[in-house]
Amino acid sequence: MLGSSKSKRIDAKTTDTLIGGSTICEGKIMSEASLRIEGQMNGDIECAGDITIGENAVVQSNIQARDVIVAGKVKGNIHTKGKLIVTSSGVLVGNIDVRSFIIQEGGIFQGSSAMSLAAVNDKGSGNGKVIDAKAHKQQKSEQQAASGGN
Repeated sequence: MLGSSKSKRIDAKTTDTLIGGSTICEGKIMSEASLRIEGQMNGDIECAGDITIGENAVVQSNIQARDVIVAGKVKGNIHTKGKLIVTSSGVLVGNIDVRSFIIQEGGIFQGSSAMSLAAVNDKGSGNGKVIDAKAHKQQKSEQQAASGGN
C-alpha cells in the first residue's frame, strides 16, 4: 500500500520493475531491486540491483547499478559495482566505469572505459594485483632509503 508504515524487504536479485515495449518513460528512476527496460527511457537510473536493457529498448540515461546487460541501444555513461555485458545486438555510446566488461561479437561500444582501483583491489591480493606506478616507485624509493640504499 502506498504510504504504508510497514517496510517491505526488497530483494535486489529479483526484477521488480519492467518498462514495457510500448512505454516511454521520462525522469529519474531509483530502485532497490532489479530493473528491466524493453521500451524507451530518458533520464538517469540508480539501481541497487541489476539492469537489463532489452533488444528493442532505446535508453538515454546515465546508469548506476550492480550489473548491467545491454542488448538494445544506450546513450549515456554506465557505472557498475560488478560487470557490464554488451550483447551481440547491443549498442553503447558513453563512458563506462566498471569492475568487469564483456562485449560479445557484433556488440558496439563507443566511449572510454575505466576500472576503478578500489574495485580491482576488492578481489584480494595476488600476483595479478593492479597498483599505481607512481605510488609503487615512491614506496620502493622509501624502502631503499630505509635499508641503506641497497
